[in-house]
Amino acid sequence: MSPCSDAMAARKPAASGREIRVVAPARLHLGFLDLNGGLGRKFGSLGLAIDHPVTRLSLARAEKNSIEGFESSRADKALGRLKAQLGVEGNFRLKVEEAIPAHAGLGSGTQLALSIGAALSELEGLEAEFRRLGEMQARGARSAIGMAAFERGGFVVDGGRGALERAPPVVAQADIPSHWRVLLALDPARVGVHGDSEVAAFETLPEMSAAVSGELSRIMLMQLLPGLIEDDIETFGAAVTRVQEINGEYFASEQGGGIWASTGVAAIVRRMADLGAVGIGQSSWGPTGFAFAPTSEAAARIRQQILAEAGDLGLEVIIARGRNHGATTEVLETRNNARAGGPTQ
Repeated sequence: MSPCSDAMAARKPAASGREIRVVAPARLHLGFLDLNGGLGRKFGSLGLAIDHPVTRLSLARAEKNSIEGFESSRADKALGRLKAQLGVEGNFRLKVEEAIPAHAGLGSGTQLALSIGAALSELEGLEAEFRRLGEMQARGARSAIGMAAFERGGFVVDGGRGALERAPPVVAQADIPSHWRVLLALDPARVGVHGDSEVAAFETLPEMSAAVSGELSRIMLMQLLPGLIEDDIETFGAAVTRVQEINGEYFASEQGGGIWASTGVAAIVRRMADLGAVGIGQSSWGPTGFAFAPTSEAAARIRQQILAEAGDLGLEVIIARGRNHGATTEVLETRNNARAGGPTQ
């Protein structure tokens, strides 16, 4: 059995002599539902795809390997692992033209790995399942939000890890109202807990009580999802804020005793709420904070009013919207042949 046999359904004509471009969305992780595990599954996540920031990269055959642009070390390792796992040989030119900020709570690692996997599969004519590509890169250990954002976008609920050594199943996925906006507060001076520190944190945290897990699940089912589907941003926002409060208190001991990774982000996101935003919180381990606004006009007004204060704190504030589709893949003819490795001008 070949190394890639469980990740692809069939072969199609390889795109040798072509360049593959992939654009993948960032994701917000709004919190876990069940850190008790008493029902046989653990974690369970809420999240959504957003249209900015993105990871944008291109891959083509080349005479020698070259990695250009952002996240070059990370990208090189991911490409090497995927080539070995998919049984692909040869040299490639990989250019990361734009990258989601690393360790900021926006799912950068998953989107980079899946983007490279999708580009390599398209180039080599492999019908690869995105979920298996992610699992090959050790993605989906606790959450499938990033995988689902890459594949289909929208708002996502996953059912947590069970007995199978697989990423959590997606149990609900819905479109985000197109007129809603997401205000993001980014702190480039800080990074969230990640890597070995994240693994250690989950091993250290106490078991969440069944009652708290039950409250989170009830909020999700009876408040958050109905608010989303009925375009009721106030109800949705109240649910998101409460989920964030519960999760933040649970993880506080691993974040220096507080529920925010960045005090500056905390101050700005709370100001957003004072100015009319709803559903405030921190994505994953942060430091990125977020809040929801009902329209682009409302989001722009709030951003304008906090811009100077955010700048004084060294923060960036951007406006995104929910992305109701997954990553995009484009196949471009190269100017010459695969040995040249250059895109059509």
